[in-house]
Amino acid sequence: MNEDFSADLLTLVDEDGQEHEFEILDIIENDDGCFYALLPTFDDPQEQVESEGTYYIFQVFEEDGEQQLAEVEDEDLLDRLAAEFEAHFDEMFEEEGSEE
Repeated sequence: MNEDFSADLLTLVDEDGQEHEFEILDIIENDDGCFYALLPTFDDPQEQVESEGTYYIFQVFEEDGEQQLAEVEDEDLLDRLAAEFEAHFDEMFEEEGSEE
């Protein structure tokens, strides 16, 4: 077992002031900007199973000198980013499998 593994976690606060914790799966920077693939974390393992591993893509933007994240709403951009993240996930898992 790899003792060095620990998830990179990020807490986001929604417009209602509620905190939501996410695991950072990956970060992509391209001509469209900087994007995070985030997986929600759950206290209840059953909720994690029921989520089916759905992740969300957020774009970084700056407001009042601070970095903020917003969900990507442009469907075409979202599709392109999802394909890019999925390809990168596949590469990471292939590399992980070859190290064993």
